[in-house]
Amino acid sequence: MVIVRPEEPTVSGVRGHSGVRALRAAAPALLAYSAIRFLCLAVLFLWSWATGRDATDLLARRWDSLWYVRVVEEGYGFTLQAPDGRVLSDMAFFPLLPWLESLVSAVTSLSPANSGLLISAVASLVAAFGIFTVTEQLYGPRSGLFAVVLWAALPVGIVQSMAYSESLFVALAVWSLRWSVNGDWMRAGVFASLAGLTRPVGLAVTAAVWAAAIVHMRATSGSPAGARPTGRMIAGLLVAPLGAVGYILWVGHRVGSPWGYLDVQAEWGNGFDGGLAFSKFIAGLLFSSAFLAGLALLVGVFAIGWLYRRTITEKQPVALTVYCGVVVVLAVCASGYFGSKPRLLIPAFPLLIPVANMLSRTRGKQAWVIVGTAALAAAVYGAFWLHGSGPP
Repeated sequence: MVIVRPEEPTVSGVRGHSGVRALRAAAPALLAYSAIRFLCLAVLFLWSWATGRDATDLLARRWDSLWYVRVVEEGYGFTLQAPDGRVLSDMAFFPLLPWLESLVSAVTSLSPANSGLLISAVASLVAAFGIFTVTEQLYGPRSGLFAVVLWAALPVGIVQSMAYSESLFVALAVWSLRWSVNGDWMRAGVFASLAGLTRPVGLAVTAAVWAAAIVHMRATSGSPAGARPTGRMIAGLLVAPLGAVGYILWVGHRVGSPWGYLDVQAEWGNGFDGGLAFSKFIAGLLFSSAFLAGLALLVGVFAIGWLYRRTITEKQPVALTVYCGVVVVLAVCASGYFGSKPRLLIPAFPLLIPVANMLSRTRGKQAWVIVGTAALAAAVYGAFWLHGSGPP
């Protein structure tokens, strides 16, 4: 029996449901998610047809997806010199997605790029199922449904259908969080480790699992020091960081420096400056002819802060708030390419739960009008975005 503080909601299994019953409960959310993804892809393919482009290439063979395919075909070690002299290395890309692309390609005879599309399609549904399960257990099925459709209707939600690692990462992260909230430490740790092999932000999942374990131990004991950890808890907590830490150490060994991975990321222009570069970017817009764009960005930042505060006031489990906080800080306060920041926020799905709760309390058709408008806007924006010149 798991005992928790009254203010710490918990997900206990799927209310005793079998896997089939859990899927049945999530079916409306998964159908709505699939419909929004179909809408986004339909608009993309129509836009591509009208402009003479190949939509499949846009989804599977551009920007980061090309680096993943090169890892599959040639292994790690490729570098590219940028026009400004920086040396870009493929070791900036974590290995789980290319490993899976290689496996799927070998089993199905699909190309690595198309294997990436298949992986993203399956992973996005697994992620949507996890988002529904967690939200439904905390706030009810209507909130779970809206959390899923909001995640599908993000302005940059088209990335969920690309041969990128976002869908795979969220699928692993959300199920790790679900099991950590439920006290299944071994599965939480294994999925956190796999998330850490997918993207560097996988360490946010590890931090969430550890935080959940600390809260659990203190809640299950009357002593200030908390209860003693079980063997499965210790094993899960030790396994959780192995994916990310193992890969980072391997890169350091290949580069010949303990800080090798940070050096690789620095060449790509990625670092952590506490938001200084982002602040300068917004300030530059505010004091230029692009004032409205700068103002919109500033409002967006405050909205993210407000939503994060709501995750706390609505008493989301500590695993979700810690995970979300780390993801948001790393996305907003990184010094990398500004255009990628919306994509980096895709894993921060707990921010959507307060909005889902508000929509769940809205009666009549108003909530679905809002969701439908957001989905249509996401479809148009996604097609426009992928036909642009810069990487998402």
